[in-house]
Amino acid sequence: FLVVEGNTADGRALLKAARQAFTARGYQNASLDAVAQKARVTKGALYHHFADKRALFDAVVEGLQQEMTRAVDAEVVGERDRWARLKRGIAAFLDVCGEPAYRRLVIHEAPAVLGMTRFREIDDAALSSFHRAIAALRDRGEIDFANAALLTRLLAALVWEAAMLLAEAKEPQRLREQALAAIYRVVDAFRK
Repeated sequence: FLVVEGNTADGRALLKAARQAFTARGYQNASLDAVAQKARVTKGALYHHFADKRALFDAVVEGLQQEMTRAVDAEVVGERDRWARLKRGIAAFLDVCGEPAYRRLVIHEAPAVLGMTRFREIDDAALSSFHRAIAALRDRGEIDFANAALLTRLLAALVWEAAMLLAEAKEPQRLREQALAAIYRVVDAFRK
C-alpha cells in the first residue's frame, strides 16, 4: 500500500491531488483519471507510484494521520504538567478531527475503504503519543485504569464524535468548549 516514490515531485503532486479529490468527492466518486490530470502526470505514472486507487487512498490517510500527530505534538511541546499536556493534546486532536479532509477521509471513509485491520494499523501509529501519555500517567499511578490502550481508544472515540457534532453546529466554538469540558470530566474520572 505504501508509496513507491512518494518523495518525488510526481508522488507529492499525486498525493495532493488525491487528497483534494477524495475530500471533495469521497473515495467512491473520485476518479484516478482526474487525480492524474490534476497532478499533471499520466495515468501510467500514477500506477508507477501506487498499485491502485486503494493504495493511493491509504497513502493519503497515512499522510493525514502524520499531519495530525505533528499538529498535536506541536501544541503540547513545552507543557511540563502531564495532565495539562494530555488535555491540550486532546483539544488539539479535536481541532484536527474537525478539519474537512481529516473528518471525511480518516474518520468516515478509511475504516470502510481500508478495512478495520489496516485502519487500526495506521490509527495505532497516529495515536501512539496519546497512548504513551496515558500509559505514563498509569505507570506513575496517576490514572486508575489498567488498560491504557483501551482508554486511549475510548477517549479518541469521544473526540471523534465531538468533531462530528461540531461539523454541524450552529455555534461551533460554544459546542467545542462544552465538548472539551465533557471529555475532560471523563479524563478526570480516571485520575487518582
